[in-house]
Amino acid sequence: MGFDFMTKHAIDDHLDRALYRELIGAALLEDLGVVGDVTSNATVGPDQIVRGALVARQRGRLCGLDIAVNTFKRLASELVVDRLAEDGQDLEAGEIFARIRGNARAVLAAERTALNYLGHLSGIATATRRLARKVEKYGTRLMCTRKTIPGLRALEKYAVRVGGGSNHRFGLYDAVLIKDNHRVLAGGVAPAIRKAKSVVGDLAPIEIEVDDLNQLDQALQEGVDVVLLDNMAIPELRVAVARCRGRALCEASGGIGPDTIEEVAKTGVDVISVGWITHSAPALDVALDLVPSSESSESSDSISKNFGRAFDTLRSRE
Repeated sequence: MGFDFMTKHAIDDHLDRALYRELIGAALLEDLGVVGDVTSNATVGPDQIVRGALVARQRGRLCGLDIAVNTFKRLASELVVDRLAEDGQDLEAGEIFARIRGNARAVLAAERTALNYLGHLSGIATATRRLARKVEKYGTRLMCTRKTIPGLRALEKYAVRVGGGSNHRFGLYDAVLIKDNHRVLAGGVAPAIRKAKSVVGDLAPIEIEVDDLNQLDQALQEGVDVVLLDNMAIPELRVAVARCRGRALCEASGGIGPDTIEEVAKTGVDVISVGWITHSAPALDVALDLVPSSESSESSDSISKNFGRAFDTLRSRE
């Protein structure tokens, strides 16, 4: 378990299966429809058993292996899995990180969904690792934002943690972040902070986004936990950091990416939040290489029936 000052609650370093079980079912149904994999059904025997290797086609940090395995097992409960790596491990191009054995049709039916999860989450973890390494020597923490794919936030924020980053608030419910539109509607920096304090008191941290040093001074005078320095130039950030020392934690955000993040960290900000690592990180190239395997007809027939029942259950429940 970890603890995040931005959300002030414990953060589990693992991913509960309950968070993605329904996602897997919906994703498989989206791909299989009501008739299933017509290509595999036409070209692969129902009792064919296959062996496969999950392979990284490029260097990167592994993330989402549990989700991928559970995606396969949703259609192939008897699937045999040999894990050669775990989430958080850095892989070389060409490295095999898991081997599987199961019904060929079931494996093929789940392949793309499993690889989509693996590639997407490993891409986030890889991008996060890259940026976190750029700022760690300055004592700056890298955080993600709420710029996540709807429905995938828990998974994507888990991938950020696997990559060595930290999570900002998980939603609108666990911290107060007063942004520009809130300031406008509340009547300015000071009124917005006072209204927030009157409602939440000490129950949640209060953070406010400021665009310039004048707004920063107002926020510091009112007293907040965190000040978000939005789209400030490097010289302005240095001044803001000096003014925040001992009064509030300072977070830099806005247009920060791989080419600019180190210069921002050098200003001394406590946190840099980057939406890019979840909404624009390129997927890691991962693949499944298959070879046929010989099994007894009795065993193969039983496994084939398991796949058929799993597919029927998926359609009826979803």
